[in-house]
Amino acid sequence: MTIARFWLAGFMLALPSVAPAKTWSNITAYPIPTASCGLWGITAGPDGALWFVEYGANKIGRITTSGGITEYPLATASSGPTGITAGPDGALWFTEYYGNNIGRITTAGAITEYPVPTAYSLPYGITAGPDDALWFTEQSSNNIGRITTSGGITEYPVPTAASAPYGIVAGPDGALWFTEFYANKIGRITTAGAITAEYPTPTAFSYPNGIAAGPDGALWFTEWQVNKIGRITTSGMMTEYQVPGSPKGGPSGIAAGPDGALWFVDPEIGRITTAGVITEYPAPASLPLGITAGPDGALWFTESESNNIARAPACGLGLSASFANGTLTMNFNLGIDTPATWYATLHTGTGGVKRLWSKPIPAVVPPDSFTRTFGPGFPNLGDVTILSGLETAGEGLCYETVTVNTAQ
Repeated sequence: MTIARFWLAGFMLALPSVAPAKTWSNITAYPIPTASCGLWGITAGPDGALWFVEYGANKIGRITTSGGITEYPLATASSGPTGITAGPDGALWFTEYYGNNIGRITTAGAITEYPVPTAYSLPYGITAGPDDALWFTEQSSNNIGRITTSGGITEYPVPTAASAPYGIVAGPDGALWFTEFYANKIGRITTAGAITAEYPTPTAFSYPNGIAAGPDGALWFTEWQVNKIGRITTSGMMTEYQVPGSPKGGPSGIAAGPDGALWFVDPEIGRITTAGVITEYPAPASLPLGITAGPDGALWFTESESNNIARAPACGLGLSASFANGTLTMNFNLGIDTPATWYATLHTGTGGVKRLWSKPIPAVVPPDSFTRTFGPGFPNLGDVTILSGLETAGEGLCYETVTVNTAQ
């Protein structure tokens, strides 16, 4: 989008001003039939539905994009399913943390369990590899595991002792990349089982957790202890981005969104562009843990505290603003995967409201970085709040606000 300059004439309108929240996303929550089920990982299935694990209830769940939920109990008692992914065979594959199994469930609900050779290995993260196998992490036994779709398992030890491998994902280089929670490293393993590198995170005691392949050819990961999002290139170069403080802990799950940004969960739903611009949207009293892109172009995530599966639109504005030399400057990192109406309003402390613009826009993928200015000659209105949002068919998708002092 291009830079635009506007002049504000006849600003003050006799309209009521409602103080908006800092950010908002149109989140829809779907309650799980089983109470206190202990939701954890979630993934998109090959059947156009979302599949998730119930760590506490010992079940695998399925939810349609319209909210219909089915639950399937596991044969192994108290197995503690955690990670889940779509396999190359048209089934879903998952880890059983306490059951020490790798599980497989068809889209019809038929379940098979395969024991991990090393006892008490605590399998956690799982992903589909480029070799048509599934790869998983073993936290306690410090291994990376590989399982074929016929159930054959091979284990590869991580060189750093007691590293607690956690998340794992297929990288753009044909290898698998994983996080080492206690070792504070990002590891790389080839499909032949060679662990070629372990890269320390720049921040000590960061406890890297979830990991995802980004649209920019890099890997993105969460750093739970220090509340950061990390980026690592396939050559091992790292960058860290600080997430605004969270009251209950740091970020955990992360996934590439359909809007060309990365989305993560901490006590809120977070969005980070590949340029490092972070926005968080409230998910009150939900404590989300897992997140994935759905087949409907939205983000789907597990709410472990409120016992819901939730859906949020993949839209963000990355709004910030400043005022200098009589000019109000608004910066955007706007992205959305569907056409929408983009609007902005300006609110004063005395109750004045001015609609700055409202215009249809096409899908913006990846997010676009641009600036809009008002001035020079912007009037002295003291503190003003800018609200900008996206909507479609009259329904709000998301908005963000920022307050700036325009005193001359």
